[in-house]
Amino acid sequence: MLYELATLSCHLLAVGRVAQGAASWAEEPEAGGVLLGCWRTEIGPLGRVLVLRAFAEPQDMTTERRRALMSDDPFRGGGAITALEMDSYAPFPFLPEATVAGRGGLYEFRTYRLKPGGLPPTLAAWEAAIAPAQEYTRHLVTNLYALDGPPRITHVWAFDSLEQRAHLRETHYANGTWPPKGGPDQIAEAMSVIALPVAGQALVTRKRS
Repeated sequence: MLYELATLSCHLLAVGRVAQGAASWAEEPEAGGVLLGCWRTEIGPLGRVLVLRAFAEPQDMTTERRRALMSDDPFRGGGAITALEMDSYAPFPFLPEATVAGRGGLYEFRTYRLKPGGLPPTLAAWEAAIAPAQEYTRHLVTNLYALDGPPRITHVWAFDSLEQRAHLRETHYANGTWPPKGGPDQIAEAMSVIALPVAGQALVTRKRS
């Protein structure tokens, strides 16, 4: 399974319209992959719609990427999209497939740019830390490593509230079960965005036949 995280930039007042268009684009008959979720950014860079999709085969993602590039209205933004980024990812191999339905109502998209050569020790550190920090890591939707661009990982978390997130992080930092031991040593730059599901579009679970 591979994943695409698309970031659609737009005017603040156009976020709802862009999100609706993106969901429609992902469900068109010729579309590939499975739409996992659609979110609007709330803390961090604003005026962004995040679209996460899963693809069973690399060629499926390539075909869908080409469809967007060759379209005069990609993601059905209706001219409201001012910038478009489409990033390709593979999942951490020891994690289950990403599921969004039934998770919390507040999501964190956290991206770490890694030092060159930093991915193997990052994978090892995370694999060792998942079980000991289970109370916290059960909120992990997925962790992905980039297949293009600079070396980086993007992990997606689901929480009920910012207070729950802060409490869990404080508790596990205090008892030493988080962060993964040695993981922060590989980080060159860290970025975090808090995003909210777009009503009616964020929890899609139907698999395309």
